[in-house]
Amino acid sequence: MPDADDIALATAATRQAGELALKNFHAKSDWWHKQDGSGAGTPVGVADLECDALLRATLLGARPGDGWLSEETADTAERLDRRRLWVVDPIDGTRDFVRGRSGWAVSVALVEDGEVTIAALAAPARGQLFTAVRGQGAWLNEAPLRVSARAGLEGVRLPIDIANMTAPYWPSPWPGEAVEKPNSLALRMAKLAADEADAWVEGRTIAEWDVAAAALILAEAGGTVTDRHGAALAFNKPAPVFHGIAAAVPAIHGEVLARLDHALKVFAARRRPVP
Repeated sequence: MPDADDIALATAATRQAGELALKNFHAKSDWWHKQDGSGAGTPVGVADLECDALLRATLLGARPGDGWLSEETADTAERLDRRRLWVVDPIDGTRDFVRGRSGWAVSVALVEDGEVTIAALAAPARGQLFTAVRGQGAWLNEAPLRVSARAGLEGVRLPIDIANMTAPYWPSPWPGEAVEKPNSLALRMAKLAADEADAWVEGRTIAEWDVAAAALILAEAGGTVTDRHGAALAFNKPAPVFHGIAAAVPAIHGEVLARLDHALKVFAARRRPVP
């Protein structure tokens, strides 16, 4: 059972990092693109680095024997030898942060033996703090969370662009509606936990830090989240990524997973060289 002190530590650190990030929100703080700086890479800024430093000092300062995996810290193989690991995204959804939109969050998860046991996700521009403890539930600002009781795809709500509801790579158009799509992948998944959406799929490669906290929040709210093959998500892997994720309320997860599989096969066929 997760330790109460670890729960309090994760929650307090995430809240503090959210408050720090909020001070830079709408401010003209420095930011740039990763890779070659041409604009093709992911944006990162002073706020990301300051939040990363705060979280690392707070979490590892209190638990010096734990491992560390963060988007803004160079990864090392040392974490693979640790039974416990903090998986952190200091600001998930930096594009929304830079643009002055509210769809960003601070994501913190404690992984033990490959499973997330404690999660905290702060979206301070929205006044939201999601938390979850394995086997004990999930909460939004201390109110219990539960996914929708949707029994079929008809009327399904997805946090995607409206044009993608009818994109040709699906086996058929989604029979529902597009809802708000924050830039933060974690917040898209959290919308399912809060009964603001019913399904979310992503076929691209996703880092562990993008979804570690949100995956536990959704699971503890009664949702189902797997990789593209339908397997449970495992964390602290040598290559800390997932090649596709399907998340949904339980009754439709199988159909959602099948639709993701169909779309990925369409993309694969397009990339295949013509003989």
